[in-house]
Amino acid sequence: MSSLTELTTQLTQALELRPEQIEAAAASLASPEVADAAKADFLTALSAKGETAGEVAGFARAFRVRATDPGVGRWSAEAIDIVGTGGDHAGGFNISSLVVLTLASAGVKVMKHGNRGITSKCGSADLLAGLGVDLTASPEQLQRALDELNFAFFFAPNYHPAFKHIAPVRKALAARGQRSVFNILGPLINPGRPAHILLGVFSDAWVPRLAAALENLGTESGLAVHGVIGDGRGIDELTTATRNRVRGLGRLRDQDGVWSAADFGLPVSPFADLLGGDVAANLALTDTILDGKAPAGLADTIILNAAVGLWICGRVPDVRSGLAQAKELLLGGAVRAKIAATKEFFRP
Repeated sequence: MSSLTELTTQLTQALELRPEQIEAAAASLASPEVADAAKADFLTALSAKGETAGEVAGFARAFRVRATDPGVGRWSAEAIDIVGTGGDHAGGFNISSLVVLTLASAGVKVMKHGNRGITSKCGSADLLAGLGVDLTASPEQLQRALDELNFAFFFAPNYHPAFKHIAPVRKALAARGQRSVFNILGPLINPGRPAHILLGVFSDAWVPRLAAALENLGTESGLAVHGVIGDGRGIDELTTATRNRVRGLGRLRDQDGVWSAADFGLPVSPFADLLGGDVAANLALTDTILDGKAPAGLADTIILNAAVGLWICGRVPDVRSGLAQAKELLLGGAVRAKIAATKEFFRP
């Protein structure tokens, strides 16, 4: 078995890692016996070479195996994850969290995998906890949540014990502005293994790579998307304010292009409509959205993403067909009722 140092040398020669080498690297990265410096050198060399779709899928496969199984497999074939890579520094509201609640209100099983805000003031875990979700819920309780609420939130630190011995290295790399493969693995290692995904990507260039990685992992259908703000800036969301780079995978692999709000009969909005804040601000904004008083672009963006989710799961024949249903669920009281039911479900 190759040592991490040997694999680092291979990467500096711009050679792609083979599957068995990726497994060896994952074992070393998760081991407390391997020095942090060696782990940092390996991750830096991998990033400098540029991770291929095959390598990303290989690392995802290795850490999926090491994840704690929440026992939700009976729902996986119909479930979807609505998730972003993070790391876009765009300051957007937690759009995916409201999309999760909208889809759950439509009867779609949603398995969301996420964490607290790392590069943002409010991550998906922060907002959902504020809306009543218990981040410490047991797998058994989350199984009941999928049955009764139609969604479950898998708080990433609870399901990836192998990351314990990688966290210090990631923190050190982040402190010097260094990205690693672990910045993009999160959406690919959902412990529930949902068959469908709507993945927001931090960079236009990574859209086809992550779509290919998800295809490699056997995802049944999904989209990888990136919103282009302009001037080299973007957001890991599909929005009504941006040009949206879209790449399909699985059943939707023929989707490859650029979407805009106008393609679906929605007005293009200013990006300022999508901005969020800290947890308190985003909880207040959630109430504003459900009251129908939010910036139009924010409500439209949530509705568009929910319609896309319905389409990915095969609930509607095309995105436009899902817009009216998504709007009624979001603004007609169903999502507010879902939040109330969530608070009651997780009440101590």
